[in-house]
Amino acid sequence: MPSHREARLRLSSIAQTVAFSLILVTALLALQGRAQQQATSAPKPPRPQQLDKDIEYVRDPETGELRAVPKRSASSAAPAPAGPPGGGFAIRSRVSLVEISCSAIAATGEPLRNLTREDFQLSADGAPHPVSHFDSSTEPAHIALVLDASPSEFHSLDEMKSAARAFTSELSPRDEVAVVAFAGHPHQLLPFSTDRKQLETALGRIQLLRAVEETGSNIYGSVYLTARRLFTGPHAPTGRKAIVLLTDGQDSGLSLNWNPASMFPPKNEKANYLTFEDVVRELATVGIEIFVISTENRPKGVTDAWLAAHSKATLISDATHAMEIPTYTVFLAEFVRRVGGQLYFLREIGSLSDVYRRIAIALRTEYTLGFYPSAAASARGWHSVDVQFAGPKAQAGARLDCRPSYYIPASQ
Repeated sequence: MPSHREARLRLSSIAQTVAFSLILVTALLALQGRAQQQATSAPKPPRPQQLDKDIEYVRDPETGELRAVPKRSASSAAPAPAGPPGGGFAIRSRVSLVEISCSAIAATGEPLRNLTREDFQLSADGAPHPVSHFDSSTEPAHIALVLDASPSEFHSLDEMKSAARAFTSELSPRDEVAVVAFAGHPHQLLPFSTDRKQLETALGRIQLLRAVEETGSNIYGSVYLTARRLFTGPHAPTGRKAIVLLTDGQDSGLSLNWNPASMFPPKNEKANYLTFEDVVRELATVGIEIFVISTENRPKGVTDAWLAAHSKATLISDATHAMEIPTYTVFLAEFVRRVGGQLYFLREIGSLSDVYRRIAIALRTEYTLGFYPSAAASARGWHSVDVQFAGPKAQAGARLDCRPSYYIPASQ
């Protein structure tokens, strides 16, 4: 039989082993709980969404306006008058504040800062309107990055990530950024978010999309659905709104050519399909600027001065055709001309980060002017808008870049 001393030693050893085991189990449980807490606190990025899945277009026979509707209701929606479309595509149902974003550029080319409401005067359809709302880039901006992931546009993922970092570093932390990538179909990779880590995760998904066999490059359809899905509805953002489009311009969704009629829906046909005019109307209704980054070379003759000289008339003309500019590049310029924004040529500037940085600075220094249109200026259709310096002598040599028009749809 063991002695009392041996028994006590054995019991002490067992107690030490049990105590050590309890400490180890407690530590493991604490680590597991911490890992679970971190996993719970870190929001999971949302799953990608195909924006054109299970929808089709229906054109109202009376107004000629296009609606995107769920396929299951297309037959019943076709004869109905224009109204807020279903399936999350609704737009505001009454005429409200019209917002105009403007960049004020000094004669030196630098942004003009510290301007006030009194420095601007605004007119719609030639009639002066008081500026009811004014913001000098203090309110958060909402910016959608729309990226061409088609086979003709294969940019390195690392460059896109570094460019996104350069872009967001120039923005306010309160500015919200969304990501849409497209080839044959548009895919929303990230809704509006201020989480820059989720932005990087969303950009990483572009590589996965490239593994999906999608043919074509549906540029204008992707921009249209981005505007519908991200910028309209009951939670539509206000203030500065922009789409930054990276593409070579070679669209496979619309049948665009040098005939100006190719931009518009035919008047004597049902035309339940998207046209260039529908895309322009949508952005002009919501007040979205378009910043286009063309990955092609700048064509000879397409200078900033040439574009400014043709700001009041379409670029789709015989005269432009004679300049031997690629059709798809001219339509990108026409898009910017109609909606407002800027056209950049990536190969001219050097790197995607540099272009994004320029766009971010432009957005960060913009002014937003809001006004309530009069009865005449709130009728359905297109309306011109003109913004000038109230004291042109005080801003000698400066210029204003503002969107030239807005559109009131029948549903408003």
